Amino acid sequence: MKKVKRRATAALLIAALLVVGLAVYLVRLADNGGAWASYFNGGTPGGTILDRKGVVLYTSDEDGHSFAADWTTRVACYHLIGDAMGNVRTGALRQFRDKLAGYSFIEGTTSGETFSLTVDSALNAAAYSAMAGRNGACMLIDYTTGEILCMVSTPSDDPANPSSEPADGTYLNKCLSASFTPGSVFKLVTLAAAIENIPDLFERSFWCEGSAIVGGSTLTCTGAHGTQNIEQALANSCNCVFGQLAVELGPETMAEYAEALGITAELQLDGMDVLSGSYVKGEAGSIGLAWSGAGQYEDLVCPYALLRYVSAIANGGEIYEPTLLGHDALDGKTRLLSADTAQRIAEMMNYNVQNAYGTWVFGGLNVSAKTGTAEVGDGTSHAWITGFLNDPEHPYAFVVVLEHAGGGLANAGPVASAVLQAAVAAY
Repeated sequence: MKKVKRRATAALLIAALLVVGLAVYLVRLADNGGAWASYFNGGTPGGTILDRKGVVLYTSDEDGHSFAADWTTRVACYHLIGDAMGNVRTGALRQFRDKLAGYSFIEGTTSGETFSLTVDSALNAAAYSAMAGRNGACMLIDYTTGEILCMVSTPSDDPANPSSEPADGTYLNKCLSASFTPGSVFKLVTLAAAIENIPDLFERSFWCEGSAIVGGSTLTCTGAHGTQNIEQALANSCNCVFGQLAVELGPETMAEYAEALGITAELQLDGMDVLSGSYVKGEAGSIGLAWSGAGQYEDLVCPYALLRYVSAIANGGEIYEPTLLGHDALDGKTRLLSADTAQRIAEMMNYNVQNAYGTWVFGGLNVSAKTGTAEVGDGTSHAWITGFLNDPEHPYAFVVVLEHAGGGLANAGPVASAVLQAAVAAY
């Protein structure tokens, strides 16, 4: 009798394991069926990917696959599309292969589909050319729809003729899968926290003599700015003021805003995981906390997250989540800021351009922006700029980061200007 019970128990256990195994297989099939089908059909899915204007970026059929006819288009869209080997994790050939192959969990694959991305390959080409061989990332978005119009990462490669020894970072899409020391662009986060938590912020007068002692250590500044209000402090990118604000706000509030504004949050783009940034809480009253408010210390920001935040500033505090595939219906906004806070920051960013940077940087376009020159500890600095165009007919927000390139305004500024000028001319 005991043997029968043991055998019955074993049989039930085996049956349960089979059911669990089948369930796991079905889940994996639902998630990865398109990739598996493509793999067993030669590795590259059939179908065609177009840009928003109908330019062919990739196509495949029974005779083989090919990428865009123009070399510049191919390298400028390398991280957008990916390559035949699947080296670029964020490429459409990996992320959207179910859609491309026409795969259905019920019906399997069809002969391949044609679909369009929101990116304009000509804007990618303009950005790639303006980056002039420097490593980094550039993005442009329509902040009223969430459609990403430009997404370029460098170094790049030619998917039609891949390098035998690609440069370090070639397979990494730095728009989505990298984070960098932000420098002064992070002051937009500190500013939002200060506006909403320091009632007399706009009545205060701040003093900067080029440095300040915080927690027994020296916080250095970009210059001796003297007496200034908060608007002038942002335009001067004053470390002393924003360090002071971070200390006053405290580490918990600073970390809360970094998360709420998406800088350290877990974000996705059309189902793709985006690398989270980092905000390490310095001790209350410490020099580390002060530096974190100025975008140094251990702050890290992904370009995508910063673009998303700035899009909210431009759009009255709300965003449509960014997309490469387009929204079937614009039925879901995410509020990051109150309308009043967004308006105040937007006005201050416009003051930056009008009174500190110079409108000539953007060819006369009415732009609101913030630059950053992020010291990275090896004697070099990452060049940043982020902002948006004040033009209802061209509602574009942007972010540019160039690694080890120097000053943000001098180096990242012209890249942003080139892409904005191309976008305004095209639409």
